[in-house]
Amino acid sequence: MSEPPGIRFLPSGDAALVVEFGDTVDPALNAAVLALDTALAGQPGIVEAIPTYRSLLVHYDPLTTSFAQITERVCASLASARQETEVYRTWRIPVAYGGENGIDLEATAATHAISPDELVRRHAAPTYQVYMLGFLPGFAYLGGLDPSIAIPRRTNPRLTTPPGTISIGGVQALVASIEAPSGWHLLGRTPVRNFMAARDPVVLLAPGDRVRFAPIEARDFAELDRASAAGEIVAEIVPL
Repeated sequence: MSEPPGIRFLPSGDAALVVEFGDTVDPALNAAVLALDTALAGQPGIVEAIPTYRSLLVHYDPLTTSFAQITERVCASLASARQETEVYRTWRIPVAYGGENGIDLEATAATHAISPDELVRRHAAPTYQVYMLGFLPGFAYLGGLDPSIAIPRRTNPRLTTPPGTISIGGVQALVASIEAPSGWHLLGRTPVRNFMAARDPVVLLAPGDRVRFAPIEARDFAELDRASAAGEIVAEIVPL
């Protein structure tokens, strides 16, 4: 079966296939990725599918199927996949901006010649989309940042940033999960633990979900953080 126009099928080792829809960060491409992910779910021989901004990595069992067979199956699924058929969740995530929780807020605001309060307003105003999870468990990469506050990543990445950082880099926004190095600009922190290995669900946000940020006072962060550490989900699912 020939490849559909504009889509590439690339081998990834001896047990995976990359289905590449394009080479840009684009909502339409990501919608196609998620639609294929949904269409392939539960099919025999497929171990796992991992969506990214513009491609889907399909792990398969090489003892029961082959690259050629999986490619043919993916082509058939592409023909039947429907975009936007799944109703994704919208999460309201509390964020304590600035101060020790967002050490780059003032400098980022100064870069754009706006006040820290205006930066918070612009950052919290959009409804973001979770494009993908990557880098470390529970790291959620978001699209939808107001382009007026976009900023290149730091030239000197920090070796350590705290868990739950809410940050921006380029035209992307991020909900971090665990302590990690980062070259992004830290605007705030959320008490939400997107990744907890002993919790069910282990990860809260999924590709395709929407996110709205809700500013909270620094004094409220500690109480919510304690609840979150105990396993309580302090993010809310809200109506569209």
